[in-house]
Amino acid sequence: MSTTMQDVAKRAGVSIKTVSNVVNGYPYIRDTTRERVLAAIEELDYQMNVAARNLRSGRTGMIGLAVPELSLPYFAELADSVISAAEAVGLTVLIEQTGADRDRELEVLANKRRHLTDGLIFSPLALGPEDLPAFDVDYPMVLLGERIFGSSADHVTMANVAAAKAATEHLLSRGRRRIALVGAHEGEQVGSARLRTEGYLEALREAGIEPDPALIAEAGLWHRSTGAEAMAALLDSGTQIDAVFALNDALALGALHTLHARRIDVPSQIAVIGFDDIDEARYAFPPLTSVHPGRDEIAASAVRLLQERIENRGAAKPPVSVVADFEITERDSTRV
Repeated sequence: MSTTMQDVAKRAGVSIKTVSNVVNGYPYIRDTTRERVLAAIEELDYQMNVAARNLRSGRTGMIGLAVPELSLPYFAELADSVISAAEAVGLTVLIEQTGADRDRELEVLANKRRHLTDGLIFSPLALGPEDLPAFDVDYPMVLLGERIFGSSADHVTMANVAAAKAATEHLLSRGRRRIALVGAHEGEQVGSARLRTEGYLEALREAGIEPDPALIAEAGLWHRSTGAEAMAALLDSGTQIDAVFALNDALALGALHTLHARRIDVPSQIAVIGFDDIDEARYAFPPLTSVHPGRDEIAASAVRLLQERIENRGAAKPPVSVVADFEITERDSTRV
């Protein structure tokens, strides 16, 4: 016979209502009372009926996370951080992958599956400011990234310009002056590539160095393969290079592959820095210096903001914007 809430109340010497308040996270309960109830729950191995609780509250206990590609290490690690942050507050994460496809991103916003979740954390890549009306949704949502600003949703992002400037300044401080940028998106008006390129250019100009267009290499999707191709094109052009700032770590790993294949020593001949500080960066050869963009802070902030919107659904509150802190994680790829 399964343990009931009445059994827990009897063991703890409290009312059934008090047990209900504890399991539902009601804040205004004496610590001693809460501890007695929790001890009784553990002793009796009480399993609360989550389905019934959700039916009463009108919630599912699940949130959605829509990202472009889980094959990209940054988004895989971001998803892991979001899952951990959500689990800490009793939420389950349902992950959707959009492939950075416009139609699929629009489908995420209007999908009938939204009734399965209490809210959505969304990182769009294909949508832009012209799609702003599509973000006027009737469920709690938190946006990640640089594509959409000005919506009614809360927004969590990273300090792209400042972090890219710091990455370039890191190379300059190591005596590098011919710094190539790998991963540019020519003509991009909104997005991480434009912002990180802006930070790179700003650092060069403040150092009295006129940016050389020959040192800026285009790359479509930010994968290892495109990083390797862009690095090869730079080397084949004959342009003098003594450092590389890759706009994400996947591009940097691809650049390292090409440099190794060409027997170019890193960092003595060409130093390399990436962006995202994925786990793989520390196991590269040499270990890759990278910008740590505050991934755990981004995940925790997104979950916290979404949970607040879920709990206060319908309440009028202006959108909140959070910019995560960053730091440079120095490893052997840039060490003198």
